Amino acid sequence: MTDHKTLSSSDAKPGFFYGYVVVAAALCIMLAVWGTFLAFGVFFKPMLAEFGWSRAVISGSFSISMVTQSLLGVVVGGLTDRLGSRTLMTLSGFLLAIGYLLMSQVSTVWQLYMVYGVIIGIGMSGSFVSLTSTVARWFIKRRGIMTGIILSGTGIGALIASPVATRLISAYHWRASYLIMACAVLIVVTFAAHFLRHDPTQIGQRPHGESAGDQRLGAGLRGYSLKEAVDTRQFYLLFAIYFCFGFGMFVLMVHSVPHASELGFGPLTAANILAVIGALTIVGRLVFGGAADKFGNRPIFIIGFILTAGALWWLAAATEIWTLYLCAAVSGFANGGMGTSESPLVAELFGLKSHGLILAITGGGFTIGAAVGPLVAGYLFDIAGNYRGTFLVSAAISILGLILTLLLTPVEADPGRKIPI
Repeated sequence: MTDHKTLSSSDAKPGFFYGYVVVAAALCIMLAVWGTFLAFGVFFKPMLAEFGWSRAVISGSFSISMVTQSLLGVVVGGLTDRLGSRTLMTLSGFLLAIGYLLMSQVSTVWQLYMVYGVIIGIGMSGSFVSLTSTVARWFIKRRGIMTGIILSGTGIGALIASPVATRLISAYHWRASYLIMACAVLIVVTFAAHFLRHDPTQIGQRPHGESAGDQRLGAGLRGYSLKEAVDTRQFYLLFAIYFCFGFGMFVLMVHSVPHASELGFGPLTAANILAVIGALTIVGRLVFGGAADKFGNRPIFIIGFILTAGALWWLAAATEIWTLYLCAAVSGFANGGMGTSESPLVAELFGLKSHGLILAITGGGFTIGAAVGPLVAGYLFDIAGNYRGTFLVSAAISILGLILTLLLTPVEADPGRKIPI
């Protein structure tokens, strides 16, 4: 556990703030792990062609992976609060590399579910909660924009990985492409993880924005325990809000490429939809991250759900490639903003004392939504033969998320004091 110490004027190390190194390392890790993970949609058609399985069956492996991430995220959140993210991210890098290596060898449904659903799900469980919680400990001011920067790695990853994976599949086959991904993840993640530090107290620095009048190093690292947070209605509202967010986001991430293919567009043109989502996710991370520092994180979710619902509703009737790209751009922008505000909103409501654990449990709503959404989408397609109903259902879920966000109010910390949203 991190030791706290009394701070005098000579205790804090002057000079360069190491928090920026932590942000850079976390950005590289997010780029590698989420870029390769979100390229799953590119592998969809080649696997359909080789095995002849239904869309629901293949989507099921992705859904199991998200459930695995959700369940283990609680454990990872608690370990992050105690141990930090460096060890956890190194282990995640090894597990993901093994998972992608084994993906190159799958030939049955149970192997697909075990490898992608369980092994890769375990490897992915350490990334979001651990890294965003760590950055929250390093930054009090500028927390939104710094969270936006590291989470832009998911968008950069999608922007790069999907077209690259498409070309690799075309040149070498989908199995060899997974081998290449395994090597890339192992190198990037394990190297970047060595630069992570749990919080500023480990090297005698203050969190960025902590008042110099605080005499205990890391005095800002306080807040609600999990037990106290569970006694509030905001805890359950957050879980439901994050479920709606994850549902809509991952229906698009997994099924937008197959949808474009069903409309008759070529593999590269279809894969570019993920690239558009990734590019606008980056913009959304940075724009909304800066806005959240000024206006709070709740308004970001309100705007994000409105944009997502509109994009999904329009996508249900879209048939031209420019309309598909536009819907992808709007949804990517919205999802980028909401993803950036997820961890800071937990910090605003409940503080940092048990931030990793609280984020892991409420964020479990996101991963459950991300698991259920693609599975429902594949099932509805298998019934109807098109994605129209899928996108309309997803739009309705986003509207539900909007309503729940409007009901979210500040947590009463103690009589006469509230933590503002």
